[in-house]
Amino acid sequence: MKKHIIAIAAVTLLASGAAMAQNFKEGSLLVRARAVHLDSANKDTTGLGLEINNKWLPEVDFTYFLSPNLAAELILTVPQKHTMTAGGANIGSLRHLPPTLTVQYHFDLGGVKPYVGAGLNYTRFSSVNLLGGAADVKRNSFGPALQVGVDVPLTGNMYLNFDVKKVFIKTDVLAGGVKAGTFKVDPLLVGMGLGWRF
Repeated sequence: MKKHIIAIAAVTLLASGAAMAQNFKEGSLLVRARAVHLDSANKDTTGLGLEINNKWLPEVDFTYFLSPNLAAELILTVPQKHTMTAGGANIGSLRHLPPTLTVQYHFDLGGVKPYVGAGLNYTRFSSVNLLGGAADVKRNSFGPALQVGVDVPLTGNMYLNFDVKKVFIKTDVLAGGVKAGTFKVDPLLVGMGLGWRF
């Protein structure tokens, strides 16, 4: 995590010298595409040592500016397949789709535009195949999301984006239809990509 933050800070400082003044305004739309690394917290109360694999995933988001500083961002990806293990042994797989909506405040530091955000995540679990059907998880999860990032102008309406999110995702684990405990994904999502302002 420290390496990710140091790299983000270094690139931001290098790019800021060439930053051009590009102002967001009410009604501006910023569309970004990112590559994001998902690092799961993998916490559970079942005593089984449940974990899902960390992975890179594609992400796209749409940020609508309500004012030059205040914006709402919808963050989307495709359903993500994860292998689940218990004590290091493979017990199956599942998919999850985690759209997130945040409200952000954007700062303007001479063209470079850092932001902070907070919002709500909804995760839908699907294609659950654990222990040949002997285990299951609750399908829906709602939780908060926290966000910090920066947009660095490159040329014209294009931006380089760095983004870090902490998303709170948990689900009940069922064995034979009976709750065996709770599994928390609670991932840290570190992303980098490009954005286009319209």
